[in-house]
Amino acid sequence: MNVLGLRAERRTVVLVAVLVALMLALGLIGLCYGASWSTPQKVFAALTGADHSVVISDWRLPRVLAGLVFGAALGVAGAIFQNLTRNPMGSPDVIGLDAGAYTGALVAITVLSGTSAQLAVGSVLGGLVVAAAIYLLSFDRGFSGLRLVVIGIAINAMVTAINSWIVLRADLEVAIAAVGWSAGSLNGVGWDDLGIPFSVIAVLLVVMATRAHAMHQASLGDAIAVTTGVGLDRLRLLMVLVGVGCTATVTAVAGPIAFIALAAPQIGRRLAGAAGVPLLPAALTGAVLLQGADLLAQMLLAPVALPVGVVSTAIGGCYLIWLLTKEVRRA
Repeated sequence: MNVLGLRAERRTVVLVAVLVALMLALGLIGLCYGASWSTPQKVFAALTGADHSVVISDWRLPRVLAGLVFGAALGVAGAIFQNLTRNPMGSPDVIGLDAGAYTGALVAITVLSGTSAQLAVGSVLGGLVVAAAIYLLSFDRGFSGLRLVVIGIAINAMVTAINSWIVLRADLEVAIAAVGWSAGSLNGVGWDDLGIPFSVIAVLLVVMATRAHAMHQASLGDAIAVTTGVGLDRLRLLMVLVGVGCTATVTAVAGPIAFIALAAPQIGRRLAGAAGVPLLPAALTGAVLLQGADLLAQMLLAPVALPVGVVSTAIGGCYLIWLLTKEVRRA
């Protein structure tokens, strides 16, 4: 048993090292790539301050860091809800949290002036309202992860319909902006957009890291969690708040970026060979997936940069078909 544990731990360490190397490589390519290619030497000079470049330091670097941090946040959010539901389909974009956060942002855009603060607050409130509705409807003489997923899918469909109605009722200019933003995009992200979201995500990730062990205990079953002293109700409430916070914070800045939260935790789990859905591999895999998807979005129709959500949805759709096929065969 100890040998198996050491092998799994060594595999996780190797996986983390490989994912970090991929993140650095993709980040370097992201800093080099653009309307004109910048050499790695020029990138290093710009990063160290030896040769200031507005394009690299003020345009490309915020986008690269946003892909890294937002991808990690979505990966962790997906891992949280997949552990909570004990179901690989239990991710924020499938059960409606993305749609709820988008509803809150739409209200901020169409009813209010749509400032960054209003978008952030609206996204968080929208995600929390949907999360509360799903949790209350799925709680029937006990908690059921499968019931939560099924109800979440139904609420996702209803909230998506509400979002479409809001866009159709909005003024033309507002509707066009809302539809473009709904695809999920890192285009035009700058330093002014990232200070508060990065701080919020950092706090949420630290909070979740302190409860990671309890979360994995709970994913093994309620009986095991209770015998090890885990307070399930408090833990589930914390997990929902952190998961919604990560999802809504990303949505407030970049729009709803689909399927990263669904795919990253399961890919990370399989690569790590873990029994549950570990947070660190999920976070690093999410960062790699979002960085890679954003680079593809910039390259496919260059010089026009596609919204990253278009690419992540295409990749995630293929992953979802594979996942459903595997689940059906297992059943």
